Amino acid sequence: MRRCIHACRLIIAFAMICCLMGATPTPEVQFSDITTTSGINFKHENSATSNKYLVETMGGGVAVFDYDNDGRLDIFFTNGAKIDDPMPDSKLPDKADRKFWNHLYHQNADGTFTDVTEKAGLTGMPQNHYGMGVAVGDFDNDGLEDIYVTGYGGNTLYHNNGDGTFTDVTKIAGVEAGGWSVSAGFFDYDNDGRLDIFVTRYLDWSFKTNRYCGEQKPGYRAYCHPDNYDGATNILYHNNGDGTFTDVSGKAGIANPRGKSLGVAFADYDADGFIDIFVANDSVQCFLYHNNGNGTFSEVGLLAGVGYNEDGKAFAGMGADFSDFDNDSRPDIVVTDLSNERYMLFRNNGDGTFRDVTNISGLGGATLAFSGWSTHLFDFDNDGWKDIFVAQGHVMDTIHLTAPNLKYMQPPLLLRNDSGHFKRVILGSVFEAEWAGRGAAFGDLDNDGDVDIVMSSVGQKPTVLRNDGGNRNHWLGILLIGKKSNRDGIGSRVKVVFASGLTQYFTINTAVGYLSASDKRLIVGLGTETMAKLVEIRWPSGIVQKLENVKAGQMLKVTESAS
Repeated sequence: MRRCIHACRLIIAFAMICCLMGATPTPEVQFSDITTTSGINFKHENSATSNKYLVETMGGGVAVFDYDNDGRLDIFFTNGAKIDDPMPDSKLPDKADRKFWNHLYHQNADGTFTDVTEKAGLTGMPQNHYGMGVAVGDFDNDGLEDIYVTGYGGNTLYHNNGDGTFTDVTKIAGVEAGGWSVSAGFFDYDNDGRLDIFVTRYLDWSFKTNRYCGEQKPGYRAYCHPDNYDGATNILYHNNGDGTFTDVSGKAGIANPRGKSLGVAFADYDADGFIDIFVANDSVQCFLYHNNGNGTFSEVGLLAGVGYNEDGKAFAGMGADFSDFDNDSRPDIVVTDLSNERYMLFRNNGDGTFRDVTNISGLGGATLAFSGWSTHLFDFDNDGWKDIFVAQGHVMDTIHLTAPNLKYMQPPLLLRNDSGHFKRVILGSVFEAEWAGRGAAFGDLDNDGDVDIVMSSVGQKPTVLRNDGGNRNHWLGILLIGKKSNRDGIGSRVKVVFASGLTQYFTINTAVGYLSASDKRLIVGLGTETMAKLVEIRWPSGIVQKLENVKAGQMLKVTESAS
């Protein structure tokens, strides 16, 4: 008892000393589920059937972006479509019912959201596509963010008209694709100042070729493993600058039929001035496309050490991010996969190769029991080190019948980065609740200087997670406006130097994780520092701009200079 009293007195004394010194103990950052109070009432409809059509379990994407340039992030969700049980060979998915529409929510001045889907023209009708992913980018450099929606059966490109509405320009633009498209991203692969589109495609699958998988007894039918189907080629669309695109997949060298592609991420991993592509493949070798700078790519995943894990085995690659986790200036790669496989972390060696540091970084031990989808390296507590978030949930809703130690619905995962080593943290009840998580997008929804999260789940309502406390450390927001480069500044490399010498590196990008698109603005954590000693921007055009002694606590808007 005396020891307890003595310990309490020490704690009180320490708190008093902190107050006298002008400091107070900092409470832990928390993420609050504000979905209900935000006014978002969307529900993902996957049309689950007894036939276990594979498309049902793959989920829907989410995008956070400012479509009307009012300074507040809005939210877009993709949705499934009605499919019959069983599905007749001649029938297509049907989005006629409102519950199967895609949805756009406009953020109001008070932080709530209003459904403006029908007014904006983004319902997804009349296409008979089963919606999957979403990419965001200003493809015509008019200062307005456009939307590209992927799915089974075809894709849709929506042009932002600037009056709160969008126009379907898919056929004019020539980007409908076909087959089963999954993730997509805007990026400028040839540095011509116009955003191109990369599309991942999964399997050569159809309702007609859907097979029976699992045990032959009631309730045990399962979604089939991708080994049961052939892969599909990915697509690269080159922006012609006149509102149209050209499919250059074969010419560019990315039409690889061996892939079973899900997530995609972009970065210039060898600092040669051209953006490269990492593709997460499901149970076959992952791809790393090196940009040769002449309009072509070379697939170097095996040679670079990112095609397989350190045991030389393929894994169920699903979501991916391509960012510098250890602040050494070189983009690294994180990939999510299924339970019992461990999420992968490949550290960039700086010589064109990567090292599997999954286990020594702590990521392996923290993820063995989970199945991950969308993921992102971002600094949730603004301490200067990028942390990892993962939307989680097993692919099979019957997994508990064959593997009692595993669950279909799982909690989202947050891993804190401690100077390059990761440890799981539970910052609020949301990280103990369970979802069939799939897509996730990231951005500062309330403009308070820390990154919030929107997560989508299969057949469930989404989850809006507000970051409470991440802005207790200092921060700097950066918004780029390209002139010679693409207007979004996508592909720009940003270096932020602290007075203490710590340096952070970023690639401007909206394509993140799996099926989803995040805010193009950077939120840079500065820790205890009140300013950035240097902000250096290397634009895709090759122009380099430097800003010195930039004060914290502001959204810095940087327009590309003429030279």
